[in-house]
Amino acid sequence: MNIGVIGLGMMGCAMARNLLRAGHRLTVYNRTRSRAQELQSSGALIAETPAEACRGAAVITCLADDDAAEAIVFGEDGVAGALAAGGVHISMSTLSLACVARLAHAHREAGQRFLAAPVFGRPASPPSS
Repeated sequence: MNIGVIGLGMMGCAMARNLLRAGHRLTVYNRTRSRAQELQSSGALIAETPAEACRGAAVITCLADDDAAEAIVFGEDGVAGALAAGGVHISMSTLSLACVARLAHAHREAGQRFLAAPVFGRPASPPSS
């Protein structure tokens, strides 16, 4: 399956690595490009904009907060304008109910699907040497 992942902090990067290991074709985007480049050697394609990460059937976002999520979804070259009709946006971010309602409404209006699936905690940090 073609999947986009936007937001490559500790959680997003771990999810992206697992998706690559499972054989999915991944396009990744992160504001700090070096985070995306870390996944390139594992087979991920790097998107220049959030919109470029929305070329597959689904896009997963793992972002810090409401402001970051709304900027990625509603901003220039954002998810809402790029995801195909019937495409799925899976938000793994912990967001306010008001933000989730805005995202769900915008995706419904665009004929897209939205799933709020927040994750809690974080992967263990690699041991320091």
